[in-house]
Amino acid sequence: MTGKTEDQVKMTEKTEDQVKMTGKTENQENPKQGEDKTPKQEEDKTPKQGEDNIIYIGIKPFMNYVTGVVMQFKNKKQKEVIVSARGKFTSKAIDVVEVAKRNFLKDENVQVKDIKISSEAFENKEGKRIHVSAIEIHLIKE
Repeated sequence: MTGKTEDQVKMTEKTEDQVKMTGKTENQENPKQGEDKTPKQEEDKTPKQGEDNIIYIGIKPFMNYVTGVVMQFKNKKQKEVIVSARGKFTSKAIDVVEVAKRNFLKDENVQVKDIKISSEAFENKEGKRIHVSAIEIHLIKE
């Protein structure tokens, strides 16, 4: 026995499930009053109106993003989908696009319309200015 109360065990399970689903703990999602919700260097990744066709690549499992791309074209009937990534996730974005096109969207006639690469500069926690590579892959259904 670990010496935890039933409430502590439930809280631990809830936190572990939250981390699995979102990659964040409750404290990261709901900062204390006075704290910034996101660090200054991170941009807001929540889709704005008309931007629900953008897939942001991150730490979730690879197939989650492939499924997202496929669902945008098949279920939501989007004509264009944008796959966007920064830093170490740029290669994952390329793989997501290729797997979605080759394995799941063969009959949909989906093509790469445009690829945009860039570099974003910001200051890290130590105050040092760093640059992060970014990629946007625009897919269209012809």
